[in-house]
Amino acid sequence: MNPKELIARRVAKELKDGDVVNLGIGLPTMVANYISDDVEITFQSENGMLGLGAAPSEENEDWDLTNAGGKPVTMSIGGVFFDSATSFGIIRGGHVDATVLGSLEVDEEGSIANWIIPGKMVPGMGGAMDLLVGAKKVIVAMTHTSSGKAKILKKCTLPYTAVKEVNMIVTELGVMEITDQGILLTELAPGVTVEEIQALTEPQLIISKNLKTMEV
Repeated sequence: MNPKELIARRVAKELKDGDVVNLGIGLPTMVANYISDDVEITFQSENGMLGLGAAPSEENEDWDLTNAGGKPVTMSIGGVFFDSATSFGIIRGGHVDATVLGSLEVDEEGSIANWIIPGKMVPGMGGAMDLLVGAKKVIVAMTHTSSGKAKILKKCTLPYTAVKEVNMIVTELGVMEITDQGILLTELAPGVTVEEIQALTEPQLIISKNLKTMEV
């Protein structure tokens, strides 16, 4: 199983029946492909959609029906469209149960930098800032390192998107929760040791007494 699929499958297990969930662009959109048949999730997109369905097959792509990342999507029965003001009213009003976002960096306090690398062209912050402070639960879904360098840091070095808002981090190496004491390692990916994940993580991890193998 490739790392991104592993991450997406684990995040999917974190979502509860009846949740309203926003998926960020990139890896997080894969989560929708692994929702259990007995769990009903209402997916929201900040460009004005509620009730997104599974990703379409290539031959059924409709480029007039895209999510906030500009990728073709489908709509479930009962799905609705509305303007951006209504969409962000849903987000800012606390009606999104969980958001799943990628990131460039996350630190041990739960602060996140995921929108810009100075000197590089970027499309902008998008809805990430609003989602980070408006969603009830924030899950970061990302690869553990970038070109071998840690992405989980003691302190973010890139410009913040939000401060102390992340609740959980899921990577191809493990599952971590942000606590007042620091980052709590709760699950390890199959075949990964505590020593291996710590070597690729800048802050000292707190090891859960109930540490278990990641279920996907």
